[in-house]
Amino acid sequence: MSPLPSAHLLIPTLRPRGREGPPRLRRGLRAGLVAASTAIIAVVSAGAYWISSLGPAPLGEGLAFSALVVDRDGKLLRPYATPEGRWRLPATRANVDPRFVELLLAYEDKRFRAHHGVDPLALGRALTQLITHGRIVSGASTITMQVARLLEPRAARSFKAKLRQMVRAIEIERALSKDEILALYLSLAPYGGNLEGVRAASLAYFGKEPRRLTLGEAAMLVGLPQSPEQRRPDRSVAAARDARDRVLERVAAAGIIPFDEIERARHEPVPNGRRPMPILAPHAADAAVAAAPDRSVHRLTIEAPLQRNLEELARERARALGPDMSVAILAVDHATGEVLARVASADYFDARRAGQVDMTSAVRSPGSTLKPFIYGLGFEDGLIHPDTLIEDRPVRFGGYAPENFDLNFQGTVTVRRALQLSLNVPAVAVLDKIGASRFAARLEQAGGSFVLPAGEVPGLAIGLGGVGVTLNDLVALYAGLARLGTTLPLTERTTSGEEAPSARRLLDPVAAWYVGSILLGTPPPENAAGGRIAFKTGTSYGYRDAWAVGFDGKRTIGVWVGRPDGAPVPGLVGRVAAAPILFDAFARTGKLPVPLPAAPKGALVAAAGKLPPPLQRFRAGMFAGEAAETQLRIMFPPNHARLELARDGAGKPDPIALKVTGGTGPLTVLVNGMPLPAAAGRRTLFFEPEGPGFVRLTVMDGRGATDSVVVRLQ
Repeated sequence: MSPLPSAHLLIPTLRPRGREGPPRLRRGLRAGLVAASTAIIAVVSAGAYWISSLGPAPLGEGLAFSALVVDRDGKLLRPYATPEGRWRLPATRANVDPRFVELLLAYEDKRFRAHHGVDPLALGRALTQLITHGRIVSGASTITMQVARLLEPRAARSFKAKLRQMVRAIEIERALSKDEILALYLSLAPYGGNLEGVRAASLAYFGKEPRRLTLGEAAMLVGLPQSPEQRRPDRSVAAARDARDRVLERVAAAGIIPFDEIERARHEPVPNGRRPMPILAPHAADAAVAAAPDRSVHRLTIEAPLQRNLEELARERARALGPDMSVAILAVDHATGEVLARVASADYFDARRAGQVDMTSAVRSPGSTLKPFIYGLGFEDGLIHPDTLIEDRPVRFGGYAPENFDLNFQGTVTVRRALQLSLNVPAVAVLDKIGASRFAARLEQAGGSFVLPAGEVPGLAIGLGGVGVTLNDLVALYAGLARLGTTLPLTERTTSGEEAPSARRLLDPVAAWYVGSILLGTPPPENAAGGRIAFKTGTSYGYRDAWAVGFDGKRTIGVWVGRPDGAPVPGLVGRVAAAPILFDAFARTGKLPVPLPAAPKGALVAAAGKLPPPLQRFRAGMFAGEAAETQLRIMFPPNHARLELARDGAGKPDPIALKVTGGTGPLTVLVNGMPLPAAAGRRTLFFEPEGPGFVRLTVMDGRGATDSVVVRLQ
């Protein structure tokens, strides 16, 4: 047997093998590292490519929200659904109950303020539950992730969709503040059907804005978005109640809300249906949206509480009057011309009452409501005074013989009494003096728009309602009386940066004050207090329209009552049908009437016997039994005539003849308000014109009868 090799001979053969081992290991490690790095780079690159392929993060810039119409204080009057038919009202933390936000964060995302879009702790909990239960127990969705899903709705629930939400949530957190993210959730969270956002849900389920919610209401609104179609209370009250109680249980466990409040919230009733969206001032809202369809928020000058009160008043009175009757009410602040309430029909949704027709803009016969302006021009011209005596007895004006509404005559009355009793004959007599065309022109100059039959010109019947006018224009004119003689265009939409509208002249301040003081003494309707509101009523021919317009020192309110189709309504009288609504409308403002302005400088307060002789008595027309020659008339020049001026050799205008007939001497003749020398009984006078232009010629006799013409010299 051969001997074993020595040890020193074995060592050399083993060392080379030992030296070959470490290089192989290092090469393997390097290969592994390269492979891992390559894989990581590939994954990161693929992830980066996938993220870049998603495009810009959705931030809600292009969302279509419901157009909102709000009142002067920002209160919601009417929202409009989006083009897709959704109620999506914008909301922020500032206009939502703080307790709702507290419950929302505690239930949905208690670390909302701390994380950057993804909550690692919630994500770890969700993975643990998935492993231990073998199914998804919780989704670990933060509010930001839910916003991402709402901005980019997913087709199905999957890992890829969840991963996309996480990426988007991180991107959204980098671009928006926490409050902006919360506002998106408050505006977009689903609440069943076409309701999106907490404002739409609160209005639909509770009939109020979410600024003040009970604990139970807040908990229900927190719990619905997780499964809106199954939990919506209009489908399942029990499911909505369970969702509410689940939220209450969690916040009770967290110790956020005292236990006794939790118990009270559990016993709150759950709504069993949806309420209609607010729809105050629908006609005004429709007009505002039509005028600026691209605007998201339309602010009106309307006061929501007053609008609501007057809409209820119109509905109540229309129902009492009959199924075909309607009521329109317009309230304005006459200091600014701003519309405070516009009730354009008794019920917007009542087709039988033509509810969607705006009766504040409909042209109707005004009845006697224009009489105050007739007397106002008479005061301005110096023809009459409130205490001037005037005749109310049968009289003819050419072929026109007006009669009073009750077919009776009062005899000799003061102008004040004639207007308060709305006597027709005295009003037509004064209109005859001031001229129907001039009267119509003055009111149109002040902003009133009259509608006459085609080819017709203003006549004496205009003073008794023989013309068309709208409630808008009528209220604007009465507001001019309250402003002591100047009118402002009515404004309904608030605009910034525009110049205030300029006032237009209606009457002299003294004349306007005279009218207001007379109307303040008009006998009020039954069971109403007098002496607080200056008002006038009117009834159109054939009992088609009943009117009442009045003002105090702050507001002017007009009321129209009738059938929108213009059919007559037997017994429809302004004093009975419209005046009580007017007084109730002032009462429903919730404020005491404001006193009218004090008498302006130049106002004359005196009894008839102490007035200047020409103002003590007014006579016009041809009374029954009188001879034609006793009627005081300016025979030449005729009213509205145009006269060519002749000049002498020095270029000075020749005198112009003035011929007068009728009346009782002595005669007083005024040229543009300046008296001519005594005429000594002469019936043909001459006056020297100053030059081309308009000249008013007035003659008064010894009994106070007057006649006046305006001529143009050229």
